[in-house]
Amino acid sequence: MSRTAGTKPARVWQRMLSGRRLDLLDPSPLDVEIEDIAHGLARVARWNGQTRGDHAFSVAQHSLIVETLVAAGGAEPRWCLAALLHDAPEYVIGDMISPFKSVMGGDYKLVEGRLQAAVNLRFGLPASLPAAVEKAIKVADRVSAYHEAVLLAGFAAKEAATFFGKPAAELVEPAAFTPVPTAATEQAFLARFAALDAACRQPAHDVAGAAGRG
Repeated sequence: MSRTAGTKPARVWQRMLSGRRLDLLDPSPLDVEIEDIAHGLARVARWNGQTRGDHAFSVAQHSLIVETLVAAGGAEPRWCLAALLHDAPEYVIGDMISPFKSVMGGDYKLVEGRLQAAVNLRFGLPASLPAAVEKAIKVADRVSAYHEAVLLAGFAAKEAATFFGKPAAELVEPAAFTPVPTAATEQAFLARFAALDAACRQPAHDVAGAAGRG
């Protein structure tokens, strides 16, 4: 859209606690910091906050579960890292629920895609992931969403299965979906990132031990 002559251009960047200023329309990987991502995602609620428990179920906690599922499928560390960061743009734009995404249409997807590409490049991943990796992450995302819907968001199992499909097996312990305090989730996210980042930097024969959870 063009702006009226003499008016100031709208600000399109956000200042992060790290001091970085991230341009939302043209994000640079150099302005992406994992501490900002972890801090933001640990404070962004899934399901618009409409979940049971004393704490919000955060995007950071959801991301940890998705990564666990992808890792259980035998993915190599860099694709596990991609799974951990699959919702990273939400540290800037929030977790917009699916019905509203449909209303927003292409502009939202454009901004989200640019942010995701910047995050991926910042941490040594391809801007666009291989189709097989995208599919594995999407499957894990839907498994997590199903359990979140039933355990936290008040959905009946049949209704949740209609939207997300019913997982073939109990792939995650129900306790993993107990909402965790913000600070603990933030630290868990950072710890898992550090383990995966270290594994990605090591020779292939050393990767298995470095990426393990102990």
